[in-house]
Amino acid sequence: MLFMFGGPSHIDTFDPKPILNRHHGRPLPFNGPRVLSFPERHGDLVGSPFRFQQHGECGAWASELFPHVSHVIDELCILKSMHCSNSRHGGAVLEWHTGSDTFVRPSMGSWLTYGLGSENDNLPGYITICQALSQGGANNYSSAFLPATYQGTPIGNDNIAAKDATIPFVGRKTQLAQQRLELDMLAKLDRKSLLTRGPDSELAARIASFELAFRMQTETPQVQDLGGETMATQRLYGLDENVTEDFGRQCLMARRFSERGVRFVQCNSNGWDHHDDLEINLTKMCRSVDQPIAGLITDLKQRGLLEETLVIWGGEFGRTPVAENADGRDHNPHGFTMWMAGGGVKPGFTYGATDDYGYYAVENKVHFHDLHATILHLLGMEHTKLTYRYAGRDFRLTDVAGNVIHDLLA
Repeated sequence: MLFMFGGPSHIDTFDPKPILNRHHGRPLPFNGPRVLSFPERHGDLVGSPFRFQQHGECGAWASELFPHVSHVIDELCILKSMHCSNSRHGGAVLEWHTGSDTFVRPSMGSWLTYGLGSENDNLPGYITICQALSQGGANNYSSAFLPATYQGTPIGNDNIAAKDATIPFVGRKTQLAQQRLELDMLAKLDRKSLLTRGPDSELAARIASFELAFRMQTETPQVQDLGGETMATQRLYGLDENVTEDFGRQCLMARRFSERGVRFVQCNSNGWDHHDDLEINLTKMCRSVDQPIAGLITDLKQRGLLEETLVIWGGEFGRTPVAENADGRDHNPHGFTMWMAGGGVKPGFTYGATDDYGYYAVENKVHFHDLHATILHLLGMEHTKLTYRYAGRDFRLTDVAGNVIHDLLA
């Protein structure tokens, strides 16, 4: 998962709106949504300042902000009719990660590792790199009422550069023999507590996590050490440029973790909330992720891994076609773009549409629940059957909604 925290503007990246450009400066010709984040700051229609062009054999549209991604656009399955339920960052981010914008629920990564199990003994099943601490924080990668062993393991946070991000306490200087003695003592006390108190899934998971952390002492530093990668590979991800090095490092680590059996890896780009200075800020953000994203897709394909690895790109919502603060855009959960690549999706395919101004999804609408259902299907699971009983009823990632979008399947 390549998560663009803040809500990237779809009408400036992958969803061109020529009518919006022609009507620049005019009032919106229909009623906007009843609930707006900052209605007092809204103005007239504002066209995109960026040029769009069709690319690849599929002829999909992309703006000049993504020149590298445009070269791999034939691998993308672009969804232009996404919508969700919440116009606020906290609710929408939580809704994407957990399927609920109001309650604490297991995250998508936790559901996936619960359903698929782990492919390795020395690394977590679910890792998130440099994820934001705000807008839901740890709830976005929490296992909630699922057993704690399925929660995400954070590597750093949004205040830490990817090169400095580590898993807490892994790689500390204590001798392994000393750690083994400490863990054996803790395990003995914990097992005694289990005999006294009865079954306790959190305590059992804690014992397992300590043992996993011990095994990670040698495995994790090797995965995060990118020095063994060829210079050509490092350049492919943009590690040789300051502007792309941070997200490029995340993407390259994601490939390395995935190769070693980590089921779900999330890379996080933070800073897409452009209420003003859209042209300057969006240009900066796109430049920081464009080459790393294209590098990841190219690298996976060259290694024969793309067809069995699902790559997902997007944020918690899109942006409005009307101006905010004269040169920005407000939150828009009613219509926006996400895309997927590899993992069994139809490549070079565009699905759905927003209206002529990019405000509302109007054709083949896809809710987060639908995309979650489709992701689970692509990974071999029926979303209505991947359930966990808690507090007297069965829960699932898609709750009581969601439909697999079969048109997206290769």
